[in-house]
Amino acid sequence: MKMETQFSKIAERKLTQALGRVRDASRVTALLTNAQKNLILREAASGIRKYEKELLAANRKDLDYARSQKLSSAMMDRLTLSAERIQQIAASVDAVASLQDPVGKILSRTVRPNGLEVKRVTVPIGVILIIYEARPNVTAECASLCIKSGNAAVLRGGREAFYTNQAMASIFKRALKKQRVPEHAVYVLETAHREAVDFLLTREKDIQLVIPRGGHSLIEKVVAQSRIPVIKHYQGICHVYIDDNADVRKAAAIVHNAKLQRPGVCNAMETLLVSRKAAARFLPELEKLIKGRCEVRADEASRRFWPWAKKARPEDFGHEYLDKIFSMKIVRDVRDAVDHISRYGSGHTESIVTRNKQNADFFVQNVDASSVMVNASTRFADGFEYGLGAEIGISTDKIHARGPMGLEGLTSYKYVVTGSGQIRK
Repeated sequence: MKMETQFSKIAERKLTQALGRVRDASRVTALLTNAQKNLILREAASGIRKYEKELLAANRKDLDYARSQKLSSAMMDRLTLSAERIQQIAASVDAVASLQDPVGKILSRTVRPNGLEVKRVTVPIGVILIIYEARPNVTAECASLCIKSGNAAVLRGGREAFYTNQAMASIFKRALKKQRVPEHAVYVLETAHREAVDFLLTREKDIQLVIPRGGHSLIEKVVAQSRIPVIKHYQGICHVYIDDNADVRKAAAIVHNAKLQRPGVCNAMETLLVSRKAAARFLPELEKLIKGRCEVRADEASRRFWPWAKKARPEDFGHEYLDKIFSMKIVRDVRDAVDHISRYGSGHTESIVTRNKQNADFFVQNVDASSVMVNASTRFADGFEYGLGAEIGISTDKIHARGPMGLEGLTSYKYVVTGSGQIRK
C-alpha cells in the first residue's frame, strides 16, 4: 500500500465512508462475548508472530524514510522493530486476552423502597480515535484493548511508521474476518496527511472519544480543535528525588534505569533532584554510571560535584528531552523537592528514593501525579507492568481516566432499571 500524502475531496469521501463502516462495526464489537473477543486477540497475537518477516520488511521501509528525515536517536529507537520487540508485542496482545472482560460488570445495585432495582453496568464507549507518533507497538496495543473492551478503533499513527502500522493492521483484519467480525473494527488511516486529523476531529457523530498521544503541540491542537471529548496523554516530565538518607547504590541504579533503560519514552526520568545532605555521598556513586553516557544540565550547586556537567538554563527544567539528557538540581529537602515538582512536573510520574517513611509519606501525599513511586524507577509507570495487559496510554487528566489507561478506562456505564409495573406518582 502506498502512503497518501494529499487530502483531497475524494480522500474526504473515502474517509467518511470508512467511518460509517467503523461505526457499524462498533455495534458488532459491543455485543461480542468474552470468548469471541479472546479468539480474535489470540489469532492476532499468533499472526504477529507468524508474519514477523513482513513486519520487519515494512519497518525497514519506515526506517529508511525516518533516516532521510533525520529523526532523533530517541525517535528512531521508538520506531525500530526487532524480532525480540515483535515477540513482546505479541505477548502484550495475549496478555490483554487473558484479562477479565470489562464489559457487563455490575458496578452497583440497589433496590428502591418502591421495589425498583437500579444497577450500574459497564458498557463500551463506541468508536475511539487514537492519534500517536512513531511507535508501532502502540497500534497493536490500542487495537487489542479496544477489541477487548468492545469498542472499535480508528488509529492514526505518525507517518514515520506508516508501512509498519499498515502491516500490523492487516494482521488484525485477518483475525477479525476469521471470527466474522467486520474488519473496520480496527481501522488504521491510509493517509498521513494532517488535514485528515482536522477532519476526524469534527466527526462527533461517528467518534465518541479522542485520545492523543504525542508532543505538546499535537495535544494542544487536538484539544483546541476537537468537537469530541478528549483524554490527554500529555508530556512525561518525570522527576526522581534522592532523599537525605537514601541507599546510594539503590538510588544510583534507580536513576540509571529511569533515564537510560529507554530514554525516548514518556516515563523516563527528565530531572534529577538531590537532597543537599545526600549529594556528597550519592553523586560520586551515580557518576560511575552516568558520566560519558548521558548529557547533564546541572545547577551551580550540582556542578561543584560534577564540573563536567553543562550549566543548566531556566528552560532546562520542565523540559521533556526524550533523549540521553537530563537536568539536575540540588534541593534543601523533601519539601523543596515537592515544590520544584509542583512547578515543573506534568502530572505523569514522580519518584522518591528514601529510607525515611515520614518523608516518603509526605512525598506521596503532596505530589500531584498519576503515578508516585517510592524506591522504584519511573519506568514502571506502564500498563503492562501494572498488570493491565497493555495500555492505551498514560493519561495526565484527572477525569474519567488517570495514569496507565487500560480496559476500565475504555468503558463507560449505563443504568439498568428493572421494575414490576411501577409508575411515578
